[in-house]
Amino acid sequence: MKSLKTLLYSAALTTVATTGLLFVNQSQASAATTYTVANGDTLSTIAQKFNGSTELVNQIATTNNIADINMIFVGEQLTIDADQVAQTPAPVVTQQVAAPVQTPAPVVQAQPAVQVAPVQQAPVAAQITTTTSSSKEWIAQKESGGSYSARNGQLIGRYQLSASYLNGDYSAANQDRVADQYVTSRYGSWDAAKSFWLSNGWY
Repeated sequence: MKSLKTLLYSAALTTVATTGLLFVNQSQASAATTYTVANGDTLSTIAQKFNGSTELVNQIATTNNIADINMIFVGEQLTIDADQVAQTPAPVVTQQVAAPVQTPAPVVQAQPAVQVAPVQQAPVAAQITTTTSSSKEWIAQKESGGSYSARNGQLIGRYQLSASYLNGDYSAANQDRVADQYVTSRYGSWDAAKSFWLSNGWY
């Protein structure tokens, strides 16, 4: 009796194991499907039919030893297991925002103030006036001793000008004015007139 029980128990275990194995094999077999390639099919369209995406394309090519995924033939039998799709995480796309380029502000350099020294012409004018006045006075002293009323024939006054030059006006102001006009027109300056007088004894 004991051997019979042992035999029956062993048989039962073997049955259960065989049944479970068959169940597993049937589950695995049921996951794989044989698909016949129809006209217009591509691996992408077939994958869409079974999985709703193109994730099955590489798995179908590997399972069926397809070297070129772009080349399948009408009537070809393909084994497709939709449960063995490798779940490849989608790549994380990191958006890189370019940092704004900062343009340096232009450097403004202060221009130094230019100081222009005032032109002092007064001393020059004074020097010319003094020189001219001294030459004029020197000639007046030589001609008349500096007297506006001096006379020597047709020559009248401080600068011994002829009556025709003075045009009848023997005033001191007219004598100075006419003498300046005479010297300017003939010599250009009283200094030149003095140089002429020194060479010739008259002007």
